[in-house]
Formats: sequence, C-alpha cells, structure tokens
Amino acid sequence: MSTLYTATATATGGRNGAVRSDDGQLDLELALPVSMGGKGGATNPEQLFAAGYAACFGNAVIHATRKEEVKVRDNDVEVTATVGIGPNDSGGFGLTVALDVTLAGVDQITAEKIVTAAHEVCPYSNATRGNVDVKLSVFTR
Repeated sequence: MSTLYTATATATGGRNGAVRSDDGQLDLELALPVSMGGKGGATNPEQLFAAGYAACFGNAVIHATRKEEVKVRDNDVEVTATVGIGPNDSGGFGLTVALDVTLAGVDQITAEKIVTAAHEVCPYSNATRGNVDVKLSVFTR
C-alpha cells in the first residue's frame, strides 16, 4: 500500500491523561467517562474514534459518487457515529459502532447504494471489518 498521509499522536497517562498530535493541532485532556467509574469532564478514546470514523465515512460517501451520475457534495452528507465499549468473550474489551448516515438530494434506494459503496472504501470500515460490529442506518432529507 502506498501511504498518502501519516498522522502521529502521543498519549500519556492512558484514559486519565492527555493526547497530542505531533503538529499540535490536537491537544486534549482525557478522562474516564463517569459511566465507566471515572470523573468525566474530558474527552475519551471512544469519542475520538467516533469523530474520526464519522468524518472519514462522510468523505467516503462523497468519494463513492465521484464517478457516478448522482454526486454527493460536502453539505449533502451527515454522519453520526456512535461507538460503544464493553467486555468481550476473551476477557478483554471490544467496540461496537453504529453509523447513522443522512443524505440530501437522493431517494432512499440510491442513498442505501451509496452508503454500501462507501462502507467498502472507507479506511475505518476496512480496518474494523471482521473485528467490530458496524451497524449502518441510512436516512434521506
């Protein structure tokens, strides 16, 4: 694979620490969520993963229509990613993902085809396939 871009971030202190990208654009405190017994009040790895997946999947939707007659533009797509964490059967932890994708300007059948194609090209979808349950829901406006 030819690499188009590389991102580097460093986390210190685990879930109760901080994370910073090498260019300083991302510089956040981390906290264990209250629902997991933490103090809350700061972001957490699941929120960061949800944000990255939502943004990347939105772009995959746009990409999936580049060579098609019907095009999806930036403002025509909204993706809400919900990431869950819980114990798995191996004594560790696993993730679940739900992607709610809303497209403007297309009918439901076309929207579903576009989202299916995006799920095949999105790097996050490809990275999680076979490891994380990803549920897709498609809406039109």
